[in-house]
Amino acid sequence: MRHHPALRDGHQIELIEGGLAYFESLVQAMDQAQSHVLLETYIFDVHGAAVMVAEALERAALRGVRVWLLVDGVGTPNFPEGWRLRFAKAGVECHVYAPLGTLGLLIPSRWRRLHRKLCVVDGGMAFCGGINILDDWYDPRHGTLARPRLDFAVRAQGELVGHIQDSMSQLWWRLQGAQHARERQIPMAWRSFKTAGLSLPRKQALPLPDGSPSPSRAALLLRDNVLHRSQIERSYLKAIGLARHDVLIANAYFLPGRRLRQALVHAARRGVRVRLLLQGRYEYFMQYHAARPVYGALLAAGVEIYEYDASFLHAKVAVVDAHHDRPWATVGSSNLDPLSLLLAREANVVVAESLFAQRLHQRLSEVIETQSYPVNASFMQRHWRQRLRDLVAFGLMRLALFITGHRY
Repeated sequence: MRHHPALRDGHQIELIEGGLAYFESLVQAMDQAQSHVLLETYIFDVHGAAVMVAEALERAALRGVRVWLLVDGVGTPNFPEGWRLRFAKAGVECHVYAPLGTLGLLIPSRWRRLHRKLCVVDGGMAFCGGINILDDWYDPRHGTLARPRLDFAVRAQGELVGHIQDSMSQLWWRLQGAQHARERQIPMAWRSFKTAGLSLPRKQALPLPDGSPSPSRAALLLRDNVLHRSQIERSYLKAIGLARHDVLIANAYFLPGRRLRQALVHAARRGVRVRLLLQGRYEYFMQYHAARPVYGALLAAGVEIYEYDASFLHAKVAVVDAHHDRPWATVGSSNLDPLSLLLAREANVVVAESLFAQRLHQRLSEVIETQSYPVNASFMQRHWRQRLRDLVAFGLMRLALFITGHRY
């Protein structure tokens, strides 16, 4: 795959908001599958509305469709035993990415997680975004939520479906090969590694029905620790650097490195309106507090910061110059923090199409106006205990990066 994929014409890209709409779209596609279903997710929590996805995977496998399910060993450490047995009986093939083992996250190499949320059905339709298989109204740490979390995904047809499928199948076979090697099943390991270079069947994109959105220019962006170490970050940097009118970013865990901070500051100083929609609710100590020490320089440059507190913000989306000649938008799994940009496997789709960009821009603007509050300069005058927590979290994050050998 290309290190810096060019935007290609002829895609049909549909924006999806919220887990329920995402699950319904997944189920519809899976129930029509004839060949294969590939699903990757960080969290697979069989609770509430998410059950419909598990049931769709089971139905597909029972009728002879090949079903691969890959979950992360931190996001999904304990898959329910009942569903594990049901999947095994139906023929769903499951694999856990990097199980933690005895020492857990005490080993820095295990901080490299599978954070992608991808699905491909029959090589003809794909899904990419930030939405886990997790009910919108439920959180494993906080229980039932008063309002659903805010998140987005896309459903895609076109050339990038093949790119997504290739990435998913290659990872699957390499993980299978590594497992066989650990079990000293060398012939099976060799076959798995050889198979990783082969493509699953693909379908040609169907003609767009009447009334469908115009074909979009789009591309898949990946982040891994081999060929695509900075692809997503570079795409953000380029889009922000070319912005002429406005930049609007919604990101759940926001701690940009020096280059991204400078890009945002420079854009604001040359007259671009830069708005950031960030997490306003306390979820994790590190992610919540470590972001706040960077607010001061951004606010001083004229960047507008808003915190979403209606529920949990889980979106990882951005849109640039939506109402002008060269719109750019991205939807995916990558946060703008060190864990996503330096350590995790991530996947984003970039779309350069006016209607898509304008729809995303309008929705984020509505959320800012009705469900968020602005952060102003007085934020930096908070009680010293709050500012101390922020500095401690920021320092711990930098220490963690130092341990992994990264500069940020």
